[in-house]
Amino acid sequence: MSRTTIIPLLTPLSDHLNPSMKGLRPSATLSMNEKCSQLKQQGRKIYQLGFGQSPFPVPETVVETLKANAFQKDYLAVKGLRELREVVAEFHNRVNQLSFAWDNVLIGPGTKELIFLLQLTYYGDLVLPSPSWVSYQPQAALLGRKVSWLQTRKENGWRLTAEELEKLCREDPSRPRLLILNYPNNPTGLTFKVAELEELAKVAQDYNLLVLSDEIYGELDHSGTHTSIARYYPEGTIVTSGLSKWCGAGGWRLGTFVFPPNLQWLLDAMSTVISETYSAVSAPIQYAAIRAFQGGSEIERYVVQSRRVLRGVARSVSKRLHAYGIDVHPAEGGFYLFPDFTGAQTELLGRDISTSAQFCERLLSETGVALLPGSDFGRPASELTCRLAYVNFNGDECLAAAEKIPDEQELSEEFIRKHCVDTMEAIDLIGKWLS
Repeated sequence: MSRTTIIPLLTPLSDHLNPSMKGLRPSATLSMNEKCSQLKQQGRKIYQLGFGQSPFPVPETVVETLKANAFQKDYLAVKGLRELREVVAEFHNRVNQLSFAWDNVLIGPGTKELIFLLQLTYYGDLVLPSPSWVSYQPQAALLGRKVSWLQTRKENGWRLTAEELEKLCREDPSRPRLLILNYPNNPTGLTFKVAELEELAKVAQDYNLLVLSDEIYGELDHSGTHTSIARYYPEGTIVTSGLSKWCGAGGWRLGTFVFPPNLQWLLDAMSTVISETYSAVSAPIQYAAIRAFQGGSEIERYVVQSRRVLRGVARSVSKRLHAYGIDVHPAEGGFYLFPDFTGAQTELLGRDISTSAQFCERLLSETGVALLPGSDFGRPASELTCRLAYVNFNGDECLAAAEKIPDEQELSEEFIRKHCVDTMEAIDLIGKWLS
């Protein structure tokens, strides 16, 4: 009797991809940055208005502190270096008039990672105003969380209203929900008024929402008057900050969460996950961050001048866009604008452009100007909105030049055209391409 050898049918390893990964693609902002780098390597002149990275150098005193601590090699505490947690709490108490203690603070490798871990740890629906930053929703998709998009209107500055939030909450009052508010906003560059924050806080309080107030751009409010919603809903709000925007150190990867005392259980739960994943943030970076969050005259001067330059660029770019008939709200903080090209919709349809993604693809291929489509931020595909990051200029040069002009004097369009050449050239290219 002969024996038959049975060879099992093996399925390809690719068939075992986590189902939650299906349909996901790399981060839109990082993908655009890499695409622009590839085009530049091919010899193309590219105007990178698609990637939101601070143009300003890290303050010299912070750089020197990092150099002085390069020898630090030990694993630090999972929640972060105590000295850093102390100055982060003091920072928020100073700039936001809050009352956090050092043990309310959690340090992570960028706020992006901390936001993901929060969604992993807290079991609830994610509530997002549309438009919202590109990574909130994909993180929820990775975790299998339900996402509720709340629509906003251009007429009121793309701001979430208390009425829209309450309408959602009334549908199922006891359902656990995590609301993420990001302001000054990425992608719109707009922020909330105090009265609007008070109204949103009242709804969040009434329905026991967990609020993540992503204030990574708070110090870059162009008027220097950023207000945290934690003032009005302290018991249910987590506040974020970090080094990437106001300190120019995105690549250093250091972010912070500050919790109210009654959410200590959530901080501890996130710390448990951290202990089993990345362990701790880089030691030299944490020591350098102490200097950044301590503030002082040198760093305060750096932040004030950064705001001044960004305010001047935003004003000049908005004015130029309006001259080309492009609808856009003037920026109030950060370094983004959210122009609406619907006014050119008929002409664009004649060029086979009917979505914001097609608009950006054609604009990049035909002019070298990179924008990100509004659809990446939760807007309808057919809505011709785009995010424009007006930071492709030499920040070091701009800060040095601005120092020579009296503080009470706004930076002129002539100043911006002289020191932000590529930025203004890009706007002119957009206008000419449309016409």
